[in-house]
Amino acid sequence: MGKDILKLKPEGLWKNFYELTQIPRPSKKEGKAIDFAEKFGKDLGLETIRDEVGNVIIKKPATEGMENRKGIILQGHIDMVPQKNSDTDHDFEKDPIDAYVDKDGWVKAKGTTLGSDNGIGVAAAMAVLEAKDLEHGPVEALITMDEETGMTGAENLKAGMLDGEILINMDSEDEGELYIGCAGGIDSIGEFSYKAEDTPEGMAAYKISVKGLKGGHSGLDIHLGRGNANKIMNVLLLKATEKYGLRLAEVD
Repeated sequence: MGKDILKLKPEGLWKNFYELTQIPRPSKKEGKAIDFAEKFGKDLGLETIRDEVGNVIIKKPATEGMENRKGIILQGHIDMVPQKNSDTDHDFEKDPIDAYVDKDGWVKAKGTTLGSDNGIGVAAAMAVLEAKDLEHGPVEALITMDEETGMTGAENLKAGMLDGEILINMDSEDEGELYIGCAGGIDSIGEFSYKAEDTPEGMAAYKISVKGLKGGHSGLDIHLGRGNANKIMNVLLLKATEKYGLRLAEVD
């Protein structure tokens, strides 16, 4: 089913993207994909560098006569967010993504995240690297690791590794638009302690689920007012505790 992706145009782009869907690459455990990117560059006979943290840099010389053009860096991250539906049996560290093309021509995944963030960006850079019909100045692909859970690759990229003057980030959201800035991000970790106790007599057990929401991107769609299952569940539990004396047994 997934190989119908290989029929899409441009073929070079979708071939590379499909190959990425077949390699497990959750954040911080994307080693096989990093190996794949490194081998890709070396098999093309291009200068390929793998740094200490796992970023891969592949350098393609300019087309003859265009050596004096400014160098372009195409940057994308190779890790993906590993999320699945509760009824989907999938191990992100072992299983390939079950990707397909739907009746309207959209590429989707069955029961899991697709990994197009940022697999499609990496695939586009790879397509440029292997293309023989493009005229260009010096091109570098910067493939970073662990963007989704800490920006580890970008944060630890050492100075002097790249030659280009212009960097194009391939991790944008809208076709035909280029970003010239970014709000950045921050991680926060909270810890608290609790004491387990026996269920009081006379209480009934209920399972409450929040599902069927539209979903969306925490950055791109943040202004649309869509429901967030975690927030909705927490408000529900808080109000039910205040009004009915609800006691919590388990949260998933």
